[in-house]
Parts: sequence; C-alpha cells; structure tokens
Amino acid sequence: MKLRLELFVVDVTASIKFYQQALSFQVVGETSEQYTMLSNGEAVISVNKREALGPDHPLRAANGERPGLGVEIVLSVEDLEAAYGAAKTGGHSVSEFTLQPWGLRDFRIVDPDGYYIRVTSRHEE
Repeated sequence: MKLRLELFVVDVTASIKFYQQALSFQVVGETSEQYTMLSNGEAVISVNKREALGPDHPLRAANGERPGLGVEIVLSVEDLEAAYGAAKTGGHSVSEFTLQPWGLRDFRIVDPDGYYIRVTSRHEE
C-alpha cells in the first residue's frame, strides 16, 4: 500500500512553489492551475483548486476554519539537516529542531493554506 495526499488549496501555483522550495518536491506530469501532482521519493502530494469541492462537500472548510485541522502530515527524510536548510532558504517560518521521547528528531512547517507538516528522521546519538 502507498499513500497519496490530495490537498485542496486557494492558489495551486503558490502551493507548487512552496512544496518545491521548502520540501524539495518535484512536479509529476503537467502543471495545471486546477490540479498538479508532486512527489519526493515515495511521498506524493496533489494540490487541487479548493473551488473543485462542491459547496456541500465534507472537506470544504467553513469560513475562517483552517484546512486540515486535526491532521499532521509527517514526512520522513534521510537527511534532516538538509531538509531543514531547504525549508529555511525559502523564507518560510520553520520551527527549531525537537528531539522526541520516542527517538525521532523533527521540525515543523505550515504550508500557505495552513496544512501542518512535521519533517522527521531517526535521531542518531
């Protein structure tokens, strides 16, 4: 089984730029203002124009509600420092590193639409 996420966003172009710059994703296939698939290794994220959701769709955020509330997107990487450097270079707000009690080290970043992302790696002593 593999997992692919589809995120519904205000500005597909801004989201593509964010995922490319901050998290080193690459566009798969054609770029579109409505829908574009990106990948980094086996992680696949598709960004869709939010208006593609019907007015009664259960994923449609209500006014003022943050998209993805209650969801944390976790990306596991081999080189956490390189991923951190790429995220910081894009001028995005990135948390400091945190060492978790379960042995992982990570940092947090939020995409342009408010989707919360944790980038993590096994911590080596």
